[in-house]
Amino acid sequence: MPRDAQTIKDQLRDHILATYLPGEDASNLQDDTPLKSSGILDSLSTLKLVTFVEDTWQITIEPHEASSDFDRIEDIAALVQRKG
Repeated sequence: MPRDAQTIKDQLRDHILATYLPGEDASNLQDDTPLKSSGILDSLSTLKLVTFVEDTWQITIEPHEASSDFDRIEDIAALVQRKG
């Protein structure tokens, strides 16, 4: 899987839109949109997103990373790049 930041962000955005925001315009989900505090992700959907990230990029996300680094697309992309 490519590990450049923009590709990671695009894949994350596509997945989040398709899974958690069906029908939403992609322009409404920016790299810095807070996913948890805005209500897009709750605890269960965060776990599902962690599984998607682990499976897609073949990395392991530690529990503390899932709570601290999973609030914005840009944070998740940076985590994938660090772990990759």
